[in-house]
Amino acid sequence: MPQHILVVDDETAIADLVEVYLTGEGFTVHKCHTAADALACIRSTALDLAILDVMLPDMDGFALCRRIRETHLFPILMLTAKVEDLDKITGLTLGADDYITKPFNPLELVARVKTQLRRYTRYNQGQPPSSSEELDVRGLQISRNTHKCTLFGEELFLTPLEFSILWYLCEKQGRVVSSEELFEAVWGERYMDSNNTVMSHIARLRGKLHEPRRNPKFIKTVWGVGYTVE
Repeated sequence: MPQHILVVDDETAIADLVEVYLTGEGFTVHKCHTAADALACIRSTALDLAILDVMLPDMDGFALCRRIRETHLFPILMLTAKVEDLDKITGLTLGADDYITKPFNPLELVARVKTQLRRYTRYNQGQPPSSSEELDVRGLQISRNTHKCTLFGEELFLTPLEFSILWYLCEKQGRVVSSEELFEAVWGERYMDSNNTVMSHIARLRGKLHEPRRNPKFIKTVWGVGYTVE
């Protein structure tokens, strides 16, 4: 059964180009040129992934990403002409899983789509078994069997990527995990020194854990080294 991908871009030529490459790989593509049309498509279609342009005529892609994350967990890739780190961090903090800047290589975009879908499919079908399928860290309970996470009995709404990050850190409880190790273990890609992806997702996770900024209880930063769950 083909996987369904939403492409939201008000530039018809770019949307058409992305459609050509994705349909060539066997995906079913749903093109929208406004955020309103995209939200209507999401309500009527079972999607597997969304590609969102940041600059849309009725709502920016960041706001659209936030709306999607209120009810859906499928991967989101941001397409942006902006290259500033702050813009990338904004998208990741709002729940995007990856970003790619314009102009882009269509083959790279297809590769990133496939990577995100593999991770999402693996998450939903269950991860390979480990020494423990359930972890409890001072009231933070995370289960690999049900893919649920609760904090003092309150279920947390985590994306597959956020779940994988939290699981990895909890599984390594008591040990400092470097940004490089965490990125390569969870993303499965080579870490680059200028990569802010890990920091952005840690910040979003802390928000969902209701962590105070100055003295987080669960995910602690060891400056110059990495992160640890004590």
